[in-house]
Amino acid sequence: MLARIQTLYLFLAGLLAVASMMFPFWSFNTATLIFLNDLTSWPEAGILQVTSNYAAGIFSPLTAIVALAAIFLYKKRDLQKKLILLGIVLFVCDLFSSLAAAHFMNQFFNCAYTSFTHKPEAGLYLLLPEPVLFWLALGGIKKDDKIANAYKRL
Repeated sequence: MLARIQTLYLFLAGLLAVASMMFPFWSFNTATLIFLNDLTSWPEAGILQVTSNYAAGIFSPLTAIVALAAIFLYKKRDLQKKLILLGIVLFVCDLFSSLAAAHFMNQFFNCAYTSFTHKPEAGLYLLLPEPVLFWLALGGIKKDDKIANAYKRL
């Protein structure tokens, strides 16, 4: 019973969580270019220093694992709903830890340098669709619940 629409939503949410680990979350441009990311360094882009966000390095894989585990729990819809809600909480933790790290790096550069620029990168934009996909998957599970309950009445 993997051919359901919520399977696609959960797979895409897990894929985006993994992809967000591969791209930088925020960039700072001082005399050197510094990327704030989870796990991957980008030496080919001329990065002299890569700052890792260790909390997001924990929350991103957990979000992906929860999303992919929820796919295979299609017979246990209540547990699947709880895992999706856990995935939303992990997403919020991932987003806030990354934004907090970017804020603290911004504060550091405000004190250390007179002029610098910073901007969000692809890692942030890959995170943003995750809660929508989780919400859509939750809606699909509720529809399955309605259908299953309607057949039980007959």
